[in-house]
Amino acid sequence: MSGRQHRETEIARRIRAKGLAAGRTSAQIAEEIFDTCNGQFGTTKIKAHRLAYGIALADVIEQVRALFERDGKPAPGIGETLLSAYESGLKRPGPEYLHYLATVYRVEPFALGYEGPCICGHGHRMPGVVRTDMPEQPPPTDAPMTITPVLGIVHEDTEEEENVLRRTLLQLLANNPAARLDDQVLAAAEGIRRRTDETIVSATVSPAMLDQWEEATLGFGQQYTTTPPLRLLCDVLLELSAVRSAMTKRQPVDLAERLCRLSAQLSGLSGMIMINLGDHRQARAFFRTGRLAADETGDRALRAWITAREALVPLYFGDAREALNLAKKSSSLAGQVSCAAQAMAPVVEARALAMLAGPESKKEVIDQAKRALARARQAFSNMKPNEQNDVAFGYTERQLYFYQGDVLTKLGQTIEADAVLEQALAKYQDHILDQTHIRLDRAQCRLIEGDVDEALRVGVDALRQLTPEYMTGFIMKPILEFERQVVRAGHGDHPMLEEYRSLVRQGQRQGGDG
Repeated sequence: MSGRQHRETEIARRIRAKGLAAGRTSAQIAEEIFDTCNGQFGTTKIKAHRLAYGIALADVIEQVRALFERDGKPAPGIGETLLSAYESGLKRPGPEYLHYLATVYRVEPFALGYEGPCICGHGHRMPGVVRTDMPEQPPPTDAPMTITPVLGIVHEDTEEEENVLRRTLLQLLANNPAARLDDQVLAAAEGIRRRTDETIVSATVSPAMLDQWEEATLGFGQQYTTTPPLRLLCDVLLELSAVRSAMTKRQPVDLAERLCRLSAQLSGLSGMIMINLGDHRQARAFFRTGRLAADETGDRALRAWITAREALVPLYFGDAREALNLAKKSSSLAGQVSCAAQAMAPVVEARALAMLAGPESKKEVIDQAKRALARARQAFSNMKPNEQNDVAFGYTERQLYFYQGDVLTKLGQTIEADAVLEQALAKYQDHILDQTHIRLDRAQCRLIEGDVDEALRVGVDALRQLTPEYMTGFIMKPILEFERQVVRAGHGDHPMLEEYRSLVRQGQRQGGDG
C-alpha cells in the first residue's frame, strides 16, 4: 500500500469509528468519507462505501460471488483488478455488476456515483435481512417511482419505458423464455427514440460522465457480435435514454457535439440491432434519429456511417434500388475522408447490384459489382487499424470477405464465392447471425451447382447451430428463401428437405418469431 493509500485508509477508519459510535448508518459514513477524502485523494463514491464498511476488495468480490450463486448464476468474472478499476474511476460497472455492487452496499447506484436507477428497478435491502441502520428503500417496481438524477427529473413516460427495458433485461439475465421483442418493448424503444429526436436540438454534464458514456458505447459495439440482440438492445436503449436526459438543456458547444455523436452512434447501433430482430420499421426510425444527431456534429464520416448502415434496411427487406441509392449517398457523404463507410458503402452497392441482376447476370453487371468490391478492398486497406477491428462502428476484414462472398453467390460465381466464403467462415468465431448467412450462401452455391445433397447438408448444419434467441424474422427470411429455392429447383420431395423444414418449425416455435 502506498503512502497516499495508507493515509486515505487511516482517515476513513477514523471517520468510520466515530460514525459507528454516533450511531450513523454506513451510507452516511460513506458520504462523510467521500466529502473528506475526495479532494485530497480522489476517493470515489464507490470506494467510500467499501471504506465505510471497513472491508477489503476481496471481501466485496466474495459477497458478489455469493449473490451470483444465490441467484443460480454462473460464477462472475469480476476480480480485484476490475473492482479496483471501478473504484479508481477508470471503468464503469455494467448493469449487472452495478446491480450486485449496489446490493452488497445496500444503496442505489447514484449513491455509488452512477446516474440512473438500477436494472432491477427497486431497492437493495437484502432479502430476509432486517437492518436498523439502513435508510428506507424506494417502493417496488409496481409502485410509482420518482427518480431525480443529477440533471433533473426524469419524464414519467421515460421512466416507465426504462422500467420495461429493465424488466426485459432481468428476464434475459434469468434465461426466462418469456423475454421477447413484444409490443411493450417496441413501445419503449419508440418512446426513447422519439424523445431523443425532440431533445437533440434543444445541461451541463461533466466530461467524466461523457467519457463513461463513450466507453460504454464502444463496449456495446464490441458486444454486437457476441450478445443476443434483444439483451443488447435493452442495454443500448438505457444508455441512449441517459444521454437524451443530458441533452434536455443547452450544453457548451464541445459537450453538445459529443452528446450528439453519442446519440448518433447509439441510435445507429439500435437500428442495427432492430435489423437483427427483424423489425425494419423501427430500424429505419432509429437510423433517421441517428442521421438527425449526426447532422448536428458536421462529421462527414459519422453521417456516411449512419447512411451506409441504413442502406442495409432496404437491402435485407426487399428494395435493392433504394439500398443502391443510399449506398451511393453514403459514398458521396464520405467524400475523400478515409473511414469505414468508404469500404462499407461499395459493398452494399455491389450486393444491391447482385440482387437486381440475379444468378443469370450479364457480364457488364458482374463487372460493375466486382469493380465496387475492388473499391471496397482499396478503401479497407486505407482505414485505421482500430476501425478495421471494430465490427459495429468500423468495418472488419471478415465482414469484407463475408459480403464479397455473398455478392459472388448472388451473381452465380460459385467457385470464386465458395473460396471467399470459406475464408470468411474461418474468421468468424462469434457472430452467429453472420455465420448462418455464410453457411446459407455456401448451401446456395452447392444448389446452383446441382449438388442438392450437399446443399441441404450445409443448410441443416446452419440451422442446428442457431439457438432460439437468434431465431428472429431477420434470419428466418434467408432460411425460408433457401427452402423455396430448393423447391423451385425441382427437389421439393428430397428426403433431407423434411429435416430442414422440421428444424425451421422448431426454431420458429422456440424463437417466437418468423
